[in-house]
Amino acid sequence: MNKPAQADDHRVDPENASKYLTFTLGSEHYGVEILRIREIIGLLDITPMPNTPDYIKGVINLRGKIIPVIDLRMKFALHCTEFTEETCVIVVEVTNNEAEERSLMGVIVDSVSEVVSIAETSIEPTPRFGAAVSADFIRGLGKTEISGQDRVLILLDIDRAVSDRSEDVQNDTGPASLSVDGLASKAA
Repeated sequence: MNKPAQADDHRVDPENASKYLTFTLGSEHYGVEILRIREIIGLLDITPMPNTPDYIKGVINLRGKIIPVIDLRMKFALHCTEFTEETCVIVVEVTNNEAEERSLMGVIVDSVSEVVSIAETSIEPTPRFGAAVSADFIRGLGKTEISGQDRVLILLDIDRAVSDRSEDVQNDTGPASLSVDGLASKAA
C-alpha cells in the first residue's frame, strides 16, 4: 500500500510541478526551466568579441548559427576556476524584454546535474538582501532532492540572469560598446 506524501516530502504531483535543468557553479546548485533549454554541449572554440564585459566570452558557431556565450561564474562575480571536463555550455532561449525578441544564448556552467520536478508549493520567494543588492534575476528558491540529498536550488529567471542591464544583475564590469542583448539579437 502506498504511503501518502508528507508536507516536507519532496515527492511531486506532476500536474502541479515544473521541470528544471539543474547545474552547478562551485558548490551551489541552480535551476533553469527545462522549456528554455535548447541543448547542452561541451566547450567549443569561442571567438572573443572586442569591447565587451569580461563575462561575455564571445561567440560560437553551432551548426552554422552564431551564438553569444557568457560565463555565469563571471557574471555572478564568483571566484573563477579553470574549465574541467565537466564544464559545458547550456544553450538557452532568452527573450529581450524591450523588443520581445527570442534568441539563443550559451551559458558556461561548471557541470550539469539532472532534471528535477519542483511543485510550486516547494518554491520560496527570493529573500530581500537590502537596497544595495539586486536579486531580481532569481525566480525563487526551490526545495528539492538532488543526487539523493535535500538541497536548496537557486531558480534563475534566465532572461534577467543573462541580461546586461545593471538593475537585473549587479556586476562591476565597466562600460561596453557591445552588449549581451546586442549580440543575442544579432545572432537570432
